[in-house]
Amino acid sequence: MRTKGMMEAEVSRALTQWERDFLGRGSVDVKTDIVRNMIVVMLKGVLTPAEKLLAAQKDGMLSVKRNRSELVETGADQLYQLIGELTGKQVVSFFTDISTRSGERIMVFILDGNLENELAMKKV
Repeated sequence: MRTKGMMEAEVSRALTQWERDFLGRGSVDVKTDIVRNMIVVMLKGVLTPAEKLLAAQKDGMLSVKRNRSELVETGADQLYQLIGELTGKQVVSFFTDISTRSGERIMVFILDGNLENELAMKKV
């Protein structure tokens, strides 16, 4: 039986591996939280040194945000499948954004059911 903490750790590891395989490098730190029907993932250290330098100018910042967004959206089907396999839930929608200031990315997966509640009920 998997606990909420165990599943959160599994999602963090799987997303880090997906980043390595799909984007060529993983984040420095990943923290996942399951909240009701959402999986909220904070990824730190996602920008390369070149992207950090480019993001120092406004045009560069917009370019980095757009490029990173397009890269992740290109792999969205893989992410949906990955989350579905780990949780047993279907991803209904997916949101993501990146801060070019802090080098952090947030990902939010909306699921077709209350995963937090189900994990809590299994614990009882």
